[in-house]
Amino acid sequence: MSEKSEGYKVITDNRQARFLYEILDTYEAGIELTGTEVKSIRAGKVNLQDGYALIRDGQAWLINVHISPYTSSGQYFNHEPRRTRRLLLHNDEIRKLIGRVEQQGLTLVPLKMYLKRGWVKVSIAVGRGKKLHDKREDIKRRQDQRDMQRAMKNY
Repeated sequence: MSEKSEGYKVITDNRQARFLYEILDTYEAGIELTGTEVKSIRAGKVNLQDGYALIRDGQAWLINVHISPYTSSGQYFNHEPRRTRRLLLHNDEIRKLIGRVEQQGLTLVPLKMYLKRGWVKVSIAVGRGKKLHDKREDIKRRQDQRDMQRAMKNY
């Protein structure tokens, strides 16, 4: 087994983000979690659809990501599903993100959540929102690719 694929398991993927945003750059971030959140994530009970990230007070925060409560624990020890969670990034990465988000008007979007060597990681993308005509171009390009693949297969 190669070193790169060792212990890498995608838990959830935000496919809608690639459709709504033009992805300019990606970062890998750790995430600060409680025990029941980790257990729920390992069970695949995560939704990144409405989530986004913010930089506040020199810290990166993941907002509006839904991690379902863990069913096997009691109601007192469970977590709030949509709480704000801190992202673990290096200070130089946070400084770069502050510059890009504040000055260029870009957005931080979570692309996927995965396990890497037992640690929960989030792939964060710096993106610019697409206009309607950009989305139509993407759909058209994807359809053309499919048509070319079909033609090559039948040829």
